[in-house]
Amino acid sequence: SNLHGANLSGANLANVKFNNADLTNANLRNANAINAELSYARLANANFTNAILTHADLRFSNLCGANLSNANLTQA
Repeated sequence: SNLHGANLSGANLANVKFNNADLTNANLRNANAINAELSYARLANANFTNAILTHADLRFSNLCGANLSNANLTQA
């Protein structure tokens, strides 16, 4: 999926399957991404401020420059 620069602020992304997705520069501020599958996703410079990423699968994802301020990464 190409979601480069997408505005997903506050979105309910629980259980979404974004494996291999391009979310470079995306805004996911305050998003609910519980159990999201983000393995191999391109998340460079994405904004995850206050996002809930509990149990999210971030294996092999590119988080270079991503903003994870106050993000909940419990068991991610």
